[in-house]
Amino acid sequence: MEILKGIGVSPGVGIYTAVVIEAETYRIPRRTVPPEQIRLEKQRLRQAFLDATEEVTHLQSSQSELWDSKIKDFFAVHLHFLRDKSLRRKISDLLAEQNYTAEYAVSVTLRDIAKHFAGAGDAYISERVTDIYDIERRLLRHLIGKRREELQHLTEPVVVVSHDLTPTQTASFDKRFVKGIATDAGGRTSHTAIVSRSLGIPAVVALGNVTALVAAGDLVIVDEYKTFAAAIIEQEHELDELSRLPAVTTDGFPIQLFGNIELPDEADITLQKGGQGIGLYRTEFLYLGSDRDPTEEDHYEAYMTTIRSFGNHPITIRTVDLGADKFLHRDRWVKEPNPFLGLRSIRYCLNHLNLFKTQMRAILRASVHGNLKIMFPLITNILELRQAKWVLADVKEDLEEQKIPFNDSIPVGIMIETPAAAMTADDLADEVDFFSIGTNDLTQYTLAIDRVNERVTYLYDPLHPAVLKLIKMIVEAGHRAGIRVSMCGEMAGEPAYTLVLLGFELDELSMNPLAIPRVKKIIRNATFEESQALLNKAMTFSTAREIEAYVRDYMTSRFPDDFRRED
Repeated sequence: MEILKGIGVSPGVGIYTAVVIEAETYRIPRRTVPPEQIRLEKQRLRQAFLDATEEVTHLQSSQSELWDSKIKDFFAVHLHFLRDKSLRRKISDLLAEQNYTAEYAVSVTLRDIAKHFAGAGDAYISERVTDIYDIERRLLRHLIGKRREELQHLTEPVVVVSHDLTPTQTASFDKRFVKGIATDAGGRTSHTAIVSRSLGIPAVVALGNVTALVAAGDLVIVDEYKTFAAAIIEQEHELDELSRLPAVTTDGFPIQLFGNIELPDEADITLQKGGQGIGLYRTEFLYLGSDRDPTEEDHYEAYMTTIRSFGNHPITIRTVDLGADKFLHRDRWVKEPNPFLGLRSIRYCLNHLNLFKTQMRAILRASVHGNLKIMFPLITNILELRQAKWVLADVKEDLEEQKIPFNDSIPVGIMIETPAAAMTADDLADEVDFFSIGTNDLTQYTLAIDRVNERVTYLYDPLHPAVLKLIKMIVEAGHRAGIRVSMCGEMAGEPAYTLVLLGFELDELSMNPLAIPRVKKIIRNATFEESQALLNKAMTFSTAREIEAYVRDYMTSRFPDDFRRED
């Protein structure tokens, strides 16, 4: 029995036979052809582009139910390049000038584009490098005549094992049959991670040599807890039985568990998994992957769809968080030296008031039909918060004049995502109805680590003493002001951290809906007293590594059926 440790990037468990996808690499030698054969090479090139375009278009239509903006973006980028006449002309000209084969001209041109993108210094453009290599392989496959198995004709559940997966390859998986993904390479922000989370397929990446150890037909288990192993796993349906039970410790301490969603349809999953509301409704999907801004009606209908599913359960809508690595079509080529420290989030909204007001009009209109809350992201100071509230007040005044009903008492909160906000939390708490701690950015900004840069992600650790001290500061400030404090970052959905977070006395944890049952199980089998003891002990250590080791060891010993001791 082999146990490999990797990075869990999509919640859930899969225990099925393996299908191993070999790495798709082509060695294209530098070859020339006689001048009289150039015409034939151009014809082959044209046909390869046509076939590849038809293939991606078919794949896109077969996955039309996937409305995740990033998945849509993958398809859009591929079709953009495959339909780009200037790209085809550039390859054709190189072919004609140098008498290259079509294969070599494609490889040289696309790898040159990938190299240019990699050095662009822009997060969005740099992310396209993987797409360019995917397009290159697709074109070469059609030129060479090889056929890649896309796993579209499976008839039984499997775990897909591969060195790595391309964006369109992962997006093509039929989630009825692909029940787990395990790869040698990848990280938390890799394309495999993004797509598998959207599809709800359990996935573990960065396993190193899983393709060398697993053969087709082997029985394997994919477990989200940073482990890929053949070991004892509780079946998902047993966890789902907890959906109707409250998240209360054995000594009576209650905490609410909410879901994070990106699409209206995900509200149903949150309910199925026992979520008591939506703690983070990301609204960027309305803006990304489109060449026009969403209208007020687009916003309104999206919010009403969620309200219809959730009834009177609380729904916290985060105002749009654009900038950094999420850009509107018109802004994608606006270069900033450091976009994560630039015009993003609430700053972007305050610089685009029409966009901001359009969203808030729709939220307010929908507020009379459900239990909605408004949450402003990345607030760093009182002035930003007051400016956002002034804009909200202006929108309310406009609706009153137009005699359009809305909930004038709609709760307004903020995300605490920077050290500046954490250290001024006492002042901010006097201005809002609730706090929500965004641990993804809070960790990034506190530790000065770009969390999408795989060269430094090993330093990204939410259990760092500085991060824990800031969380404690935020919770205490909120409670002194009499407001509720929640957490909606990835940390909230990590079961290994559940008791630590419980010890902070957070009021709510909001997470990927698929993580709710496992987190609830930990809570219902623990005491609040032990969580505080665990937290207090953890905060006596001076390094993140010591805290991580202590917490993991405690959770492994305390919950042996849910965690496995690392070798």
